[in-house]
Amino acid sequence: MLSRADFSPVTMDARPLFINHYRRYPLVHSDNTFTNMVCWDSYAHYRFAHVRDSIIISSTIDGRTKFRPPIGPCDHELLGDLFALCLDEGDDIPLVLVDADSREWIGQRYPDLPLYPDRNYFEYVYGSADLASLPGREFLNIRRHLNRFRKNCNPIVEEIGVDNRDEVEEFLQEWCEWKNCDGEPFLAYEKDAVLCAVSHLQELGLSGLLIRVLGRVGAISLFEPLNDTTLVVHFEKGLPDCEGIYKAINAETANFVKDRYAYINRESDMGVPGLREAKLRYHPHHMVEVFYATRDDLEALI
Repeated sequence: MLSRADFSPVTMDARPLFINHYRRYPLVHSDNTFTNMVCWDSYAHYRFAHVRDSIIISSTIDGRTKFRPPIGPCDHELLGDLFALCLDEGDDIPLVLVDADSREWIGQRYPDLPLYPDRNYFEYVYGSADLASLPGREFLNIRRHLNRFRKNCNPIVEEIGVDNRDEVEEFLQEWCEWKNCDGEPFLAYEKDAVLCAVSHLQELGLSGLLIRVLGRVGAISLFEPLNDTTLVVHFEKGLPDCEGIYKAINAETANFVKDRYAYINRESDMGVPGLREAKLRYHPHHMVEVFYATRDDLEALI
């Protein structure tokens, strides 16, 4: 029987296990990436269990624990054990981030269990060539803003590495002062997460780009492969030094990876209206849909 004692903290030492496992069971949702869990651990307190040939992930935010479906082969016995653990340890929505494949095999075993769409955590996936070239009338306004930025701001694009990492950290400190990270609890966690990503860039297998404006760092992006066809952009930050800088770092990132990855996952909008509007403006190729189950429905089932 699965129990909380089977779960361990997500530490850097566990990275080889996750990388090897994800080679066999490729991810589609960025929240399950090792990078995400390590960098956001102070916020979500991730733990994992490696049971038989599956990995199960939990998160605890403000004392409320949630679990994700097993990442691995269809193991109906393990799924039943997980449902029992959800009822013992989880909150009122104890099972989350059920992707399409997991939804299908859960439905085969438990056809009467309702799974509800979690729109706030649908992820936006774009064609990388579209983000790089911004073709057609639907991108006309974005192209205009981007061309104006390039004309007025004389940007210089660089890869992030050891030689400029200190400048990136200084940029992030400035970005946080501008955003008042220390006065906004979630932004304070985001500050910790992005600084963790920069300080462990090589250990996490991350790549990044920066844009210099007037000789100093004005924007950055940090990214890594999600699977064989898709890159995920974990962080994208910019200062208001020059209008259009976010559009520029978006386009430069896409141009940098378009020959290697057909798609770019730009994560979810978390239900933030302005962020949702901005992501839709770039016309996603498709969404990574996820679903959840409630405690009441699991209790009725079991």
